[in-house]
Amino acid sequence: RHRFLYLTVAVGFGPGPYWGRLHRVPTAGGLWQGKVGRMSVNKYIFKSRAEWLEGRKGHIGGSDASACVGMNPYKDNVQLWEEKRGLVIPEDISDRDYVRYGTEAEKHLRALFAMDYPQYQVTYDEDNMFINTAYPWMHASLDGELVDNDGRHGILEIKTTNILQSMQREKWRDRIPDNYFCQVLHYLAVTEYDFAVLKAQLKSDWGGELRITIKHYLIERKDVEEDIKYLVEAERRFWDCVVTGRRPDLILPAI
Repeated sequence: RHRFLYLTVAVGFGPGPYWGRLHRVPTAGGLWQGKVGRMSVNKYIFKSRAEWLEGRKGHIGGSDASACVGMNPYKDNVQLWEEKRGLVIPEDISDRDYVRYGTEAEKHLRALFAMDYPQYQVTYDEDNMFINTAYPWMHASLDGELVDNDGRHGILEIKTTNILQSMQREKWRDRIPDNYFCQVLHYLAVTEYDFAVLKAQLKSDWGGELRITIKHYLIERKDVEEDIKYLVEAERRFWDCVVTGRRPDLILPAI
């Protein structure tokens, strides 16, 4: 039904040159803008979360990406199209307990990652947004940025998940769930960084006992280039439907 590869492995390190560094200069409106090497990738830092939320409008974000290819278990591509066209208002889930937990836990998990893996330089800018002029319909907001010992730049993505059924645990066994894999591919496309590390905290209740499992996955850009191209083209076709107002054919979400 889909053609993505699954080449994620436990965190490791690999050599490779990096072609440039991020340089930030102030721009109008209190934003920051940067160029990454030769690429037309701009990084913006907004003055407030409200401005960041406003800035997200008019783009496909990382959490939207999987719906474009029918791999989001919570939303199909037509529902996403209706949201982007302004026909429906997305449900606000920011006050739900699991969302608030994930938001609050993120800074602690990022700090733990930096302590556990000192070979990475870990940085984070709140209310950040990357825009790539090659894909102006896409944006990326990162949980963290990494630089490895070889000077390569990468993405840190953090997930917190409550495991309520055995099927949910299976989705994390030696791989990343489809919707999160698409999110990582989307971020690699926008930033043009060399690799990504996904850190996942899985919580479960075993007879009243809280169990927490931490997993790390390394995704090398060179291993998923074809997947990135496939996703970018799918998002391009989806965004054309948004711009023209043509309702896309329904792609049933993954179960």
